[in-house]
Amino acid sequence: MEVCHCSYWVPNSGGQGAVMWSGSWRVRFQEAAEPWPENATLYQQLKGEQILLSDNAASLAVQAFLQMCNLPVKVVCRANAEYMSPSGKVPFIHVGNQVVSELGPIVQFVKAKGHSLSDGLDEVQKAEMKAYMELVNNMLLTAELYLQWCDEATVGEITHARYGSPYPWPLNHILAYQKQWEVKRKMKAIGWGNKTLDQVLEDVDQCCQALSQRLGTQPYFFNKQPTELDALVFGHLYTILTTQLTNDELSEKVKNYSNLLAFCRRIEQHYFEDRGKGSSSIRSS
Repeated sequence: MEVCHCSYWVPNSGGQGAVMWSGSWRVRFQEAAEPWPENATLYQQLKGEQILLSDNAASLAVQAFLQMCNLPVKVVCRANAEYMSPSGKVPFIHVGNQVVSELGPIVQFVKAKGHSLSDGLDEVQKAEMKAYMELVNNMLLTAELYLQWCDEATVGEITHARYGSPYPWPLNHILAYQKQWEVKRKMKAIGWGNKTLDQVLEDVDQCCQALSQRLGTQPYFFNKQPTELDALVFGHLYTILTTQLTNDELSEKVKNYSNLLAFCRRIEQHYFEDRGKGSSSIRSS
């Protein structure tokens, strides 16, 4: 027996679609080993006009991970995806009657179905992989959130307009300011509240330097086969490189490391362009 922390969908007796229930439930081995369905769906916010840098990076990381596992998924954009998610975070996947959000739980869910990218690693390598994933989340993800919600130029020119775009006035402003307050409170709690933009960019540079040194001349972080670390790093770096912000300072930090640029191009070409799956293409909208 294995315990999964997921959600599931049940029909709404009122005829209004489905209701989502969350909780811990036990999955029999036979159920966990069921084949991956062709209609698996990944939900994220509207790509063209709404989704922000950090959420786009998280969604791309999950898409890359599923592609590396050779598991098909259809990307569906919904204005209320954040509120549909069982954790309040995107992306989330809907597989059969199960709903799982964020990369970590999705990796465990997929592993329960018999698909793993890191089974070939020894215990030391697995610990190292987890440490680098923590580094990415603690540095790159936090920097993205800081830039979106704490840098006044980005907030004024990009964040508020995009985040509130699906909603009418004054709800668009209310939701944007509420989200900004939540992120700023988190920044203060982790010691980032008084950081300057230059300090944040320096943290990004140090993170990229550590990743570049670990990658070296290898195609992936653990040599010839990708792991969930590769998917996570690709999601964040590729999104930073391809997202238009008020200036290029963030992307320039990544561009200083040629092996990281080659790494992003390698994954884009092998797992997205060469496979030609429009439903999960990073260029889809």
